[in-house]
Amino acid sequence: MKRDYPVNAMTPTVYKDLIRQVVYHKVGHAAAIHLYNRKKRLPVVSFQIVIKQADCSLNQSSGNHAVTRDHFTAIVEGGSLINTQPMTLIGSLLHEKDPFRAAYEADMINLLVGPLAEAKHIALRDDECFNKNLITVNVLNNYGGSSDLEKVYEYLEYFGKDVNQQEEKLAELFNQAFQFVESRGHWQAIERLAAYIFNNMKNIIHFEEAIAVLDGNAIIVDHQKHAGPEKKKHSVQNLILK
Repeated sequence: MKRDYPVNAMTPTVYKDLIRQVVYHKVGHAAAIHLYNRKKRLPVVSFQIVIKQADCSLNQSSGNHAVTRDHFTAIVEGGSLINTQPMTLIGSLLHEKDPFRAAYEADMINLLVGPLAEAKHIALRDDECFNKNLITVNVLNNYGGSSDLEKVYEYLEYFGKDVNQQEEKLAELFNQAFQFVESRGHWQAIERLAAYIFNNMKNIIHFEEAIAVLDGNAIIVDHQKHAGPEKKKHSVQNLILK
């Protein structure tokens, strides 16, 4: 769940759009980890969103004040059921004989939701259509999903070596991930957390903070509205739990 973007001579407007894409991608993962797992009554698994930006500098000699930088990195740390949760716990909660299957399926859906969230954000931003006829599994590579798909195909090995069976399972999980992103409530939660992250641009969004925003159990207070000119320059939005 990592994104690195090597860019040079990027304009501030394009740079801001790029950051929004990455944020929506990461928030997609986070939302699915929290909301999809809860819907399926799977164990709570913690995560945090880590955003790292290289130092940026404006090239004043350029007429368009281009931004030059080395890279932008966004990571969702944690959040994997298969790597962090005892299978006996998952099995007891779900009363299933094969808790590994439930864990693998949830983790794969969470991986797929990330690039799907980025794709939907771009479609809405550009006033374009977003539907399953246009978005396929392979198309997710165009939305930063290469590493996500690599992990998904690795996990598919659990469901057998038969390629046709793997493709059927992938199609099933992709459909569930698409439905998750298309859910009005889930998308509103994604937009809420994306806006919070973009407005604050903190280096780390911790688990409790992220789920409070996703669940709508937080009020974002903008102190800039009540600050003087000098304070506004340096103020940030704070989170208050309801």
